[in-house]
Amino acid sequence: MKEKRHTSAEEIYEICNCPRLGEEAPDFDIETTYGKMNFADFCKDSWVVLFSHPADFTPVCTTEFMAFADNQEEFDKRNTKLIGLSVDSVYSHIAWVKNIEEKFDVKIKFPIIADIPMEVSYLYSMIHPSVSDVHPVRSIFIIDPNRIIRTMIYYPSSVGRNIKEILRMIDALQVVDKENVATPVDWKPGDDVIIPPPNTIKEAEERKHQEHGECKEWYLCKTGV
Repeated sequence: MKEKRHTSAEEIYEICNCPRLGEEAPDFDIETTYGKMNFADFCKDSWVVLFSHPADFTPVCTTEFMAFADNQEEFDKRNTKLIGLSVDSVYSHIAWVKNIEEKFDVKIKFPIIADIPMEVSYLYSMIHPSVSDVHPVRSIFIIDPNRIIRTMIYYPSSVGRNIKEILRMIDALQVVDKENVATPVDWKPGDDVIIPPPNTIKEAEERKHQEHGECKEWYLCKTGV
C-alpha cells in the first residue's frame, strides 16, 4: 500500500498564496479613488493600514469608514497611511464617499482600491469562500516602512472593527522597533514594556542584580520607556 503523504505547511501556503507575518507585502498596480497607484510607491517611507470591506453602501462598513476618517489625524501622527479596498468600481467608491460627506458630514481623505477583478483580494487572501466567494472579508494588514507585514486581523462581516485597537497596535509595533522590547497584555502608551528574555544562564543570573526595571522572575522583567 502506498504510504499517504501529508501536505506540509509550506506547501499549503504556496498553494493558497497566503500572506504571512514578517514577509514583504505583495506589490500591485491598481485603480483607486486617487487615480492609478503602485502599492510599493504608496508604502514608501511610512506605515500603512490596508483594510478591506465587503461592499460600498453597507451599514457596518459606513460606520467603519467614518471612524477611520475621524481618526485620520491620529494615523497621521503615527506616520501611517490608510487605504481601503472592496471589489466595487471606482465610480461606486466615489458615490459612496460623497454620500458619507453629504449625509454624515465626514470627509474621507484616504484612497479606496477598486478591486473589480479581485486580484488584490486573492493576493492578500481576503476572499474566504465559506463566507463569500464574491466579496472580501473585513481584513486589516499593518505594514511597516520596509513593506513588511507586521499584523493581520480578520473580522466577520457582522462585526465592526475597533479603531482604537488598530492605533494601539501601531503604537506597540513602533515602540517595539524603537526600543527593542516587547509589550505585555493590554499595553498602552505610557505603560511599562517587557525587556527581551536572557539567552544564557549568566544573563539570567545578572537579571537578579539589575538596577533598572522590575523583575518578577528572570524571564519576565519590565521597564519604562
